[in-house]
Amino acid sequence: MYIGKTLFAQVMEFVPWTSFARIVQRYGGNSGVRTLSCAEQFRAMAFAQLTWRESLRDIEASLSANANKLYAMGFRSAVKRSTLADANESRNWRIWSDLAALLIRRARKLYANDALGVDLDNTVYALDSSTIDLCLSLFDWAPFRSTKAAIKLHTLLDLRGAIPAFIHISDGKLHDVNVLDLLAFEAGAFYVMDRGYVDFARLHALHQAGAFFVTRAKSPMDARRVYSAATDRSSGVISDQRVMLNGYYSAKKYPEHLRRVRFKDPESGKTLIFLTNNTALPALTIAALYKSRWQVELFFKWIKQHLRIKKFLGTSENAVKTQVWCAVATYVLIAIVKKQLQLDASLYTCLQILSVSVFEKTEVSCALQADASQIDQPNVANQLNLFDI
Repeated sequence: MYIGKTLFAQVMEFVPWTSFARIVQRYGGNSGVRTLSCAEQFRAMAFAQLTWRESLRDIEASLSANANKLYAMGFRSAVKRSTLADANESRNWRIWSDLAALLIRRARKLYANDALGVDLDNTVYALDSSTIDLCLSLFDWAPFRSTKAAIKLHTLLDLRGAIPAFIHISDGKLHDVNVLDLLAFEAGAFYVMDRGYVDFARLHALHQAGAFFVTRAKSPMDARRVYSAATDRSSGVISDQRVMLNGYYSAKKYPEHLRRVRFKDPESGKTLIFLTNNTALPALTIAALYKSRWQVELFFKWIKQHLRIKKFLGTSENAVKTQVWCAVATYVLIAIVKKQLQLDASLYTCLQILSVSVFEKTEVSCALQADASQIDQPNVANQLNLFDI
């Protein structure tokens, strides 16, 4: 029996608090603070994520019910909902953005050698966005439609480990393709995107940076064939061509050859047309890379189901971004815990266990380990039947 720290306190030990202190100092986060420091604020927000608290009152009540354990969990005093609300409203959301970026860099190093599912040594990113609907009367700073508001999570996902390498939070009106202007492209890496990111000027900038892209062609696409490579149609690859753009403005934006791969999906029977600037990989690998883009859709689905980012604890832009970045930091933190402790349990299982046992004083590596042991079942043949006459 482990009689030391609570599970929550053990998980918080994986946060690089010394580096976090420098981040807080950079933004003056603790300036004039008497109660609830930035470290305590993050602990409270992480607690809300891990235990699925959906309101400030929930957080206050849950922590107050375990008042004798708060000091050991890193809280100097009881957490009041008004104090936490004020902190979320006033403290710069970039504190939590920088903390998430710090954890992301650490997590990506841990997952750098994970299998990709495609025979490639290059880094592969999937770029996409997800919209979270809001009430226009409460969140008027995030306009989307005439009758509702929304924020968008623009995410660049490293497919090794499903770790978000870049996240940008915008209002719902920002078009996805504009996010390409915010990225610093990594030479030799692959960027997999859907048709919403097809902008030939931006794709050419990506090409000149030494990176590769894989996307789908918009229909219709005005291009002429320059060269055709031999293909095996039984593999699903209908054609593998080099093309040049015909349109005057399009040709000026992308004046070089593009590779166009036409592929018939054997499962759905649909014919897909891929565009890429990589001419070395087999056509089937290009198709497999685009198929791996689905992982970013699964990532959005996962975080919306298992993190608290659909109901917000505040209505201001700063409060919303604070909550989202704390949720991302918590997600990455659990991924770090899972990898460093070499746990077989999935992230979902780890979160489920933590949600009901954060106050338990159990060794974290034992508590989060998937239990493969079988429970002995009683011999039901010797049990009496209640309905026997």
